Amino acid sequence: MDLKELMAFKTILQEGTFSRAAEKLNYAQSTITNQIQRLEKELGIQLFHRGWEVELTSAGQVFAAEIDNLIQHWNYVTELTKALQHDEIGTLHIGGIESMMESVLPNALGKFHEQKPKMACNFIQGNTDSLSQLVLQSELDFAICGEPSDLSFFYFEPLYHEKIAFIVDHNHPLSGRHDIPFREILEYPIIAGGHTCLYYLRLAKQFSRFESKPTLSTISQISAIPHFIRKNPGVGVVLDSTSLMTDIVKIDVELSEPFIQVGILQRRNQEYLATSSKKLFIQIIKEEIERTSNANPTLHI
Repeated sequence: MDLKELMAFKTILQEGTFSRAAEKLNYAQSTITNQIQRLEKELGIQLFHRGWEVELTSAGQVFAAEIDNLIQHWNYVTELTKALQHDEIGTLHIGGIESMMESVLPNALGKFHEQKPKMACNFIQGNTDSLSQLVLQSELDFAICGEPSDLSFFYFEPLYHEKIAFIVDHNHPLSGRHDIPFREILEYPIIAGGHTCLYYLRLAKQFSRFESKPTLSTISQISAIPHFIRKNPGVGVVLDSTSLMTDIVKIDVELSEPFIQVGILQRRNQEYLATSSKKLFIQIIKEEIERTSNANPTLHI
């Protein structure tokens, strides 16, 4: 049995005669007849009563009721087989925010290659806004980032929370203090990530609650902010997981909603096969994040 035989049977049902089915499929009528005869032989049943009009036998009626499901299943199995074959050799396109590029994704890549040594990986670093656009355009298989404001076309699976943190030089007047009101940091220059960074909207919302506007400088790379704070009177805004030099310290600033969800972003309705490389890499990432969170309390699962 093959797909051509199934399609020939379905087309005969739709067209009503062998000749019209042959014409629609651009076959000779003898080809259609031979396909049905082979199908009947393979099934061990007679599908049609022989005659001028197409008339199904009782067995043929049962087969006709399931023909659409059979064709659909045939196509699914064919695509599944192709996907599994392709999945051993190819390229995964993975996006990640800056903090994921430091350890989680590099460690995940090593473990992934132990099981899929012939699969290449292309990593793109970006912010939530840029990565979500690449996922939407199918230029990334998935991304690890924040939750987009519009989730209409996405499936977002939360993995952990990043916490907004404030840092200063160890000689700063705010160093060592606890429960610092947010309004007090507005007296100092603020150095934060740009408008597309993970926490920008949350920080902008906090700024909007005060009449005085802070002196705000932005840097696209959050990991660089501690260097700008060093021996500087400003207050830096980073993520709790950001690496700091020994002379840079975190300060305890009162902030509503300090936690930001980070997770796996995919296009909605994009299913991954249970044995696929994408599924495998995502599972390794989850395990690596859990392992990292156990060793690093700045990651909050």
